[in-house]
Amino acid sequence: MKSLGKWLAVALLASMLSACGYNDFQAKDEAIKASWGEVVNQYQRRADLIPNLVNTVKGYASHERGTLEAVTKARAAATSIQVTPEVLNDPQAFARFQQVQGELSSALSRLMAISENYPQLKADTGFRDLQSQLEGTENRITVARQRYITAVQDYNVLARSFPTNLTAKAFGYQVKPSFTVENEKAISAPPTVNFDK
Repeated sequence: MKSLGKWLAVALLASMLSACGYNDFQAKDEAIKASWGEVVNQYQRRADLIPNLVNTVKGYASHERGTLEAVTKARAAATSIQVTPEVLNDPQAFARFQQVQGELSSALSRLMAISENYPQLKADTGFRDLQSQLEGTENRITVARQRYITAVQDYNVLARSFPTNLTAKAFGYQVKPSFTVENEKAISAPPTVNFDK
Protein backbone atom coordinates (compact mmCIF):
# COMPACT_ATOMS: atom_id res chain seq x y z
CA MET A 1 0.00 0.00 0.00
CA LYS A 2 2.86 2.35 0.82
CA SER A 3 4.51 1.71 -2.56
CA LEU A 4 1.21 2.52 -4.31
CA GLY A 5 1.07 5.78 -2.39
CA LYS A 6 4.65 6.60 -3.41
CA TRP A 7 3.85 5.87 -7.06
CA LEU A 8 0.75 8.03 -6.89
CA ALA A 9 2.76 10.84 -5.29
CA VAL A 10 5.42 10.57 -8.02
CA ALA A 11 2.76 10.50 -10.74
CA LEU A 12 1.00 13.50 -9.20
CA LEU A 13 4.27 15.41 -8.93
CA ALA A 14 5.18 14.57 -12.54
CA SER A 15 1.78 15.68 -13.82
CA MET A 16 2.01 18.89 -11.80
CA LEU A 17 5.48 19.62 -13.18
CA SER A 18 4.37 19.06 -16.75
CA ALA A 19 1.16 21.03 -16.23
CA CYS A 20 3.03 23.93 -14.68
CA GLY A 21 5.30 24.35 -17.68
CA TYR A 22 8.50 22.86 -16.28
CA ASN A 23 9.06 20.71 -19.35
CA ASP A 24 8.23 23.64 -21.62
CA PHE A 25 10.95 25.69 -19.92
CA GLN A 26 13.44 22.92 -20.57
CA ALA A 27 12.49 22.64 -24.25
CA LYS A 28 12.50 26.39 -24.83
CA ASP A 29 15.80 26.85 -22.99
CA GLU A 30 17.37 24.20 -25.23
CA ALA A 31 15.92 25.93 -28.31
CA ILE A 32 17.53 29.18 -27.18
CA LYS A 33 20.89 27.48 -26.69
CA ALA A 34 20.69 25.87 -30.13
CA SER A 35 19.74 29.10 -31.88
CA TRP A 36 22.44 30.96 -29.92
CA GLY A 37 24.95 28.38 -31.09
CA GLU A 38 24.01 29.17 -34.68
CA VAL A 39 24.43 32.92 -34.07
CA VAL A 40 27.89 32.34 -32.63
CA ASN A 41 28.76 29.99 -35.49
CA GLN A 42 27.90 32.64 -38.09
CA TYR A 43 29.80 35.36 -36.21
CA GLN A 44 32.81 33.03 -36.11
CA ARG A 45 32.47 32.39 -39.85
CA ARG A 46 32.57 36.15 -40.41
CA ALA A 47 35.59 36.53 -38.13
CA ASP A 48 37.39 33.77 -40.07
CA LEU A 49 36.85 35.58 -43.38
CA ILE A 50 38.26 38.90 -42.17
CA PRO A 51 42.02 38.13 -42.24
CA ASN A 52 41.85 37.08 -45.90
CA LEU A 53 39.76 40.12 -46.75
CA VAL A 54 42.15 42.49 -44.96
CA ASN A 55 45.16 40.94 -46.69
CA THR A 56 43.52 41.24 -50.10
CA VAL A 57 42.63 44.89 -49.52
CA LYS A 58 46.10 45.56 -48.10
CA GLY A 59 47.63 44.51 -51.40
CA TYR A 60 45.70 47.19 -53.30
CA ALA A 61 45.09 49.89 -50.73
CA SER A 62 48.09 49.84 -48.44
CA HIS A 63 47.74 53.52 -47.57
CA GLU A 64 44.31 52.83 -46.01
CA ARG A 65 46.19 51.58 -42.97
CA GLY A 66 43.87 53.16 -40.39
CA THR A 67 40.81 51.36 -41.70
CA LEU A 68 42.64 48.05 -42.01
CA GLU A 69 43.89 48.37 -38.42
CA ALA A 70 40.38 49.26 -37.22
CA VAL A 71 38.97 46.10 -38.80
CA THR A 72 41.74 43.96 -37.32
CA LYS A 73 41.28 45.53 -33.88
CA ALA A 74 37.48 45.11 -34.02
CA ARG A 75 37.89 41.46 -35.02
CA ALA A 76 40.27 40.87 -32.11
CA ALA A 77 37.79 42.44 -29.68
CA ALA A 78 34.90 40.41 -31.09
CA THR A 79 36.76 37.11 -30.87
CA SER A 80 38.17 37.81 -27.39
CA ILE A 81 34.78 37.54 -25.69
CA GLN A 82 34.15 34.07 -24.33
CA VAL A 83 30.76 33.11 -25.72
CA THR A 84 29.21 30.68 -23.29
CA PRO A 85 25.58 29.87 -22.50
CA GLU A 86 26.00 31.97 -19.35
CA VAL A 87 26.16 35.06 -21.60
CA LEU A 88 22.49 34.44 -22.32
CA ASN A 89 21.62 34.94 -18.66
CA ASP A 90 23.79 38.01 -18.11
CA PRO A 91 22.34 41.15 -19.73
CA GLN A 92 25.60 43.09 -19.33
CA ALA A 93 27.71 40.36 -20.95
CA PHE A 94 25.13 40.01 -23.70
CA ALA A 95 25.18 43.77 -24.32
CA ARG A 96 28.98 43.74 -24.47
CA PHE A 97 28.91 40.87 -26.98
CA GLN A 98 26.39 42.75 -29.07
CA GLN A 99 28.48 45.94 -28.86
CA VAL A 100 31.71 44.37 -30.11
CA GLN A 101 29.88 42.60 -32.94
CA GLY A 102 28.34 45.95 -33.92
CA GLU A 103 31.76 47.60 -33.89
CA LEU A 104 33.07 44.84 -36.16
CA SER A 105 30.15 45.32 -38.55
CA SER A 106 30.82 49.04 -38.64
CA ALA A 107 34.54 48.54 -39.36
CA LEU A 108 33.72 46.07 -42.12
CA SER A 109 31.31 48.56 -43.68
CA ARG A 110 34.08 51.16 -43.80
CA LEU A 111 36.41 48.60 -45.37
CA MET A 112 33.85 47.76 -48.05
CA ALA A 113 33.34 51.46 -48.75
CA ILE A 114 37.08 51.81 -49.39
CA SER A 115 36.89 49.23 -52.13
CA GLU A 116 34.80 51.65 -54.17
CA ASN A 117 37.89 53.84 -54.54
CA TYR A 118 40.00 51.03 -56.01
CA PRO A 119 38.71 49.67 -59.32
CA GLN A 120 41.52 47.10 -59.49
CA LEU A 121 40.55 45.80 -56.06
CA LYS A 122 36.89 45.57 -57.08
CA ALA A 123 37.95 43.64 -60.19
CA ASP A 124 40.09 41.17 -58.21
CA THR A 125 38.42 37.74 -58.28
CA GLY A 126 39.64 36.82 -54.80
CA PHE A 127 38.24 40.04 -53.35
CA ARG A 128 34.90 39.56 -55.08
CA ASP A 129 34.69 35.99 -53.78
CA LEU A 130 35.51 37.11 -50.24
CA GLN A 131 33.02 39.96 -50.51
CA SER A 132 30.35 37.54 -51.70
CA GLN A 133 31.10 35.13 -48.85
CA LEU A 134 30.98 37.98 -46.37
CA GLU A 135 27.63 39.19 -47.72
CA GLY A 136 26.28 35.64 -47.51
CA THR A 137 27.55 35.37 -43.95
CA GLU A 138 25.92 38.67 -43.00
CA ASN A 139 22.63 37.28 -44.35
CA ARG A 140 23.13 34.10 -42.33
CA ILE A 141 23.83 36.19 -39.24
CA THR A 142 20.56 38.03 -39.79
CA VAL A 143 18.62 34.76 -40.11
CA ALA A 144 20.35 33.21 -37.08
CA ARG A 145 19.70 36.31 -34.99
CA GLN A 146 16.02 36.27 -36.02
CA ARG A 147 15.71 32.62 -34.97
CA TYR A 148 17.35 33.45 -31.66
CA ILE A 149 15.03 36.41 -31.12
CA THR A 150 12.01 34.17 -31.80
CA ALA A 151 13.29 31.49 -29.40
CA VAL A 152 13.89 34.09 -26.68
CA GLN A 153 10.45 35.58 -27.27
CA ASP A 154 8.80 32.17 -26.85
CA TYR A 155 10.76 31.54 -23.65
CA ASN A 156 10.08 35.00 -22.23
CA VAL A 157 6.34 34.73 -22.92
CA LEU A 158 6.33 31.42 -21.04
CA ALA A 159 8.31 32.95 -18.16
CA ARG A 160 5.94 35.91 -17.86
CA SER A 161 2.56 34.22 -18.46
CA PHE A 162 0.31 32.87 -15.72
CA PRO A 163 0.51 30.14 -14.35
CA THR A 164 3.93 29.26 -15.80
CA ASN A 165 5.36 32.46 -14.31
CA LEU A 166 4.97 30.75 -10.92
CA THR A 167 7.13 27.90 -12.14
CA ALA A 168 9.64 30.40 -13.48
CA LYS A 169 9.85 32.08 -10.09
CA ALA A 170 10.04 28.77 -8.22
CA PHE A 171 12.90 27.46 -10.37
CA GLY A 172 14.66 30.77 -11.01
CA TYR A 173 13.96 31.02 -14.75
CA GLN A 174 14.70 34.64 -15.57
CA VAL A 175 13.62 36.54 -18.67
CA LYS A 176 16.47 36.35 -21.20
CA PRO A 177 17.94 39.32 -23.09
CA SER A 178 17.45 39.62 -26.82
CA PHE A 179 19.23 41.48 -29.59
CA THR A 180 18.41 45.16 -29.84
CA VAL A 181 19.08 47.86 -32.36
CA GLU A 182 22.07 49.96 -31.33
CA ASN A 183 20.81 53.29 -32.60
CA GLU A 184 17.09 52.75 -32.00
CA LYS A 185 16.38 56.44 -31.33
CA ALA A 186 18.20 57.52 -34.48
CA ILE A 187 16.40 55.08 -36.76
CA SER A 188 12.99 55.82 -35.27
CA ALA A 189 13.25 59.50 -36.23
CA PRO A 190 11.68 60.19 -39.62
CA PRO A 191 14.18 61.13 -42.33
CA THR A 192 14.47 64.76 -43.34
CA VAL A 193 13.60 65.32 -46.97
CA ASN A 194 14.64 68.62 -48.54
CA PHE A 195 14.06 69.19 -52.25
CA ASP A 196 15.29 72.79 -52.15
CA LYS A 197 18.92 71.87 -52.64
